[in-house]
Amino acid sequence: MLVEDLQFILKVAEFRSITAAATHLGMRTATASAALKRVESALGVELFIRTTRSLRLTSAGERYLPQCEQALLMLDQAKLKIKDDQDIVDGELRIAVSSDLGRNLVMPWLDEFMESHPQVTLRADISDRKIDFYRDLVDMALRYGSPTDASLYGFKICNVPGVLCATQEYLDQSGTPKHPHDLTSHNGLFYQLNGMTHDVWEFSRNGTDYKVKMSGNRASNDGDLVRRWCVTGKGFAVKSCLDMSADLLSGKVISVMPEFIPRSTELWLICPSRQLITPAVRLLRDMFHVKCGEIMQQLIEQGIFGDHVRQKGLLSADNLFP
Repeated sequence: MLVEDLQFILKVAEFRSITAAATHLGMRTATASAALKRVESALGVELFIRTTRSLRLTSAGERYLPQCEQALLMLDQAKLKIKDDQDIVDGELRIAVSSDLGRNLVMPWLDEFMESHPQVTLRADISDRKIDFYRDLVDMALRYGSPTDASLYGFKICNVPGVLCATQEYLDQSGTPKHPHDLTSHNGLFYQLNGMTHDVWEFSRNGTDYKVKMSGNRASNDGDLVRRWCVTGKGFAVKSCLDMSADLLSGKVISVMPEFIPRSTELWLICPSRQLITPAVRLLRDMFHVKCGEIMQQLIEQGIFGDHVRQKGLLSADNLFP
């Protein structure tokens, strides 16, 4: 009986299915069935009652699995304690990142991290969908917005102001708006999530809020595609300044009406369990702090943000490095 066998039977109990548990763990069904047989043979009891349509715990399984889970947790904690004491950085990084941020910024950062720590391997989930830590094969997520689930553990990386962007070519053809209400005559490029199109854009200036219902001919659930449309002059987009940083710094797009502050957000590194905060995770957190801080400083020096953003304190050192 292997430790991996015990980890598998816990997943069988969670999914109520050998096939589903095997799929979740990336195992062949035959290998998974053999693991279950090894455990039951070693214990001398059946842990599950199987029928053609369902699977449930036996009374022995109900008694055994909670203690099994506690034992595995103690083993994991002991292993992490040894690594902490020795500052060992190894293992598989299973991280979820949003499409735009992940492809254009985070993946090069992770390549750099792995060059410095060759014992680390990577499994990346690049998607804008909401992550379910109990369904998806990830141990951490780098996401915009603070965690709403009190059971999660997170590190705030920085505040992230939004920017209203367009190319100079688009502005030359369609005109440059001076006020949010002028945007109604322009083409919006929309982000779409969970069937909801984000076509109402919000801005603030000197304590006054403005909402603009936009019209546009393009929408996508992929944030990177919205960015590409903007860079090729298809219209206006409201995006995270991190997502647009390379295009802003290179002059491919322009921050329009910076005195009117679009929606802002926060960048967080989130883990589902304290036990998953390994030395590698803490090093990643520190690296993300530094990398984001460098980008923000470049954007500030190039005058991408209006004075109102600075006055609001979104770019203060305390906020960038909480």
